[in-house]
Amino acid sequence: MKLDDIWFTAFSENEKGQLITILGRDEIKDFQTSGKFSERVEVFWKYNPDARGLPSDETAQLMEEVEGVLQQGMEKDKLAINTAIYTGGGEKSWVFYTRKATLFGERLNVLLNSFDTLPLTISAEMDAGWEEYLDMYEMKQWALDQD
Repeated sequence: MKLDDIWFTAFSENEKGQLITILGRDEIKDFQTSGKFSERVEVFWKYNPDARGLPSDETAQLMEEVEGVLQQGMEKDKLAINTAIYTGGGEKSWVFYTRKATLFGERLNVLLNSFDTLPLTISAEMDAGWEEYLDMYEMKQWALDQD
């Protein structure tokens, strides 16, 4: 399976009416239907938002560094696939589908070892049907309809 780095952008709002930017991974159907990535892991980073609900420039830069390390480190041998990134309303989250959440957690600790302690929380659950991904993917068509 070839993993392409093709993404789309869509927008939503949280319950407070703040803008949420959604980056969704496209063209990953082979991974979705393979049955090998049945566990979903979400990594959350709460931050102090500006008036628009976005992180400061300094925090955003650190988030980008962490994002690059996570995506490259998890995808290098396809332990996990980053499928969505949500930013806004005082929180950034990365959604991964993984072969094994426990291995994901172990690798996460190794990958982030060079950073100072980060305000991350992590959740994991079974999602063999990729329900979160399919819900998020509907935003692609909505975004296209808005153009």
